[in-house]
Amino acid sequence: MLAILGFLSVVLLLVAVMTKKLTPTVALVAVPTLMALIAGFGFEVGGFITNGIKTIAPTGVMFIFAILFFGVLSDAGTFDPIIKKIIKAVGSDPVKIAIGTAVLAMLVHLDGSGAVTFLVTIPAVLPLYDAVGMSRTSLATIVALSAGTMNIVPWGGPTLRAATSLNVPVTDLFNPVLIPVLVGLITVLLIAAFIGKKEKARIGDVKLANVGNTEQEVDSEKLKLQRPKLFAVNILLIIAAIGIMISNLFPPQVVFMFAFCIAIVINYPDVKEQKARVDAHAKAALMMASVLFAAGAFTGIMKETGMITAMSEVMVKLIPTSLGRFIPAVTGILAMPMSLLFDPDSFYFGVLPVLTSTAAQFGIDPIMIGRAAILGQMTTGFPVSPLTASTFLLIGLAGVDFGEHQKKTIPLAFLVTIVMLIVSIVIGVIAF
Repeated sequence: MLAILGFLSVVLLLVAVMTKKLTPTVALVAVPTLMALIAGFGFEVGGFITNGIKTIAPTGVMFIFAILFFGVLSDAGTFDPIIKKIIKAVGSDPVKIAIGTAVLAMLVHLDGSGAVTFLVTIPAVLPLYDAVGMSRTSLATIVALSAGTMNIVPWGGPTLRAATSLNVPVTDLFNPVLIPVLVGLITVLLIAAFIGKKEKARIGDVKLANVGNTEQEVDSEKLKLQRPKLFAVNILLIIAAIGIMISNLFPPQVVFMFAFCIAIVINYPDVKEQKARVDAHAKAALMMASVLFAAGAFTGIMKETGMITAMSEVMVKLIPTSLGRFIPAVTGILAMPMSLLFDPDSFYFGVLPVLTSTAAQFGIDPIMIGRAAILGQMTTGFPVSPLTASTFLLIGLAGVDFGEHQKKTIPLAFLVTIVMLIVSIVIGVIAF
């Protein structure tokens, strides 16, 4: 009975979210609550939800303050000089332009937002591509690969969701895969160079006679917010925050709370300005935080009612004993393609708990499944998924056909995931 209700919960969650009948926040709370009531748990559901929320509170706090931190630094124009130097450095060489595009997208994606990455990167370099004669599809592919691989950052949506679902510190999930991710980023740069060489061979030797003005117009309000004199201070603050977080000197949520306080006080000492900056980024922070806390309700109900355990027992019976230990590898291989089928909320809060609980029955640490999942599911896979709104922002800004974008990018995104998976297995951070 519990197993049936559990599977029904996952299916209803997937259907409700993917068909857009319910928002993820509503679906994550309503669906498991309904199933728990049918199972006869009654008023106990309130306790299940409360316990679930407690487990993800640190993750929710971290995300809120990470959004505010990077938002403030972006408002202060911290990344603008870097963007300008990259555009100036690449010149008219298609290979340099391709590599520079990848580096730019990686840097901009430090905030973990695909929409921001696409809005900043594509308008900045599109004039170069058009002037040289490079394909816009190549631009979309390079940006997609860069943003997708960088989306594994600890404050990125997939990694946060995976940590929340597994109820583990985000650093335990991310730190061990840092080397594979770095190899993945190097792979993206190599792919960008390869694409650039193909473009160069296609268009021949081109000298950039007149690119036009590649700098975007900046309105007066944005200029008032910029703090060019504090560029070095802000860069050091970013390096310090990321370094302290990775070194585990402080919990991630504490690091970003401190970092945000320092950043906003240094850049905007006036209290009115501080309030305005918080208001400007509050919507994005609140939207994601609400999903995370709703996910806490979902996982709390699913675990404490025993649905997850019952579902895993059924899954174990279906999986041959000889294949059970390969679940991490299978998860890693299927992670990127699953981005085309499951949105991040449905996968990490619906599918991942079943996979990890099943793996545990074979003596596999659930965190191995989580690490394998974040190497592709809505990371390298998010910029090609029709379930991701930012994907359509990407193709819209680049002016490319969605089908052509998928055709060119999916094989390369899958390649990057497989490279990271192989490295993870070789160095032992994903074992089976």
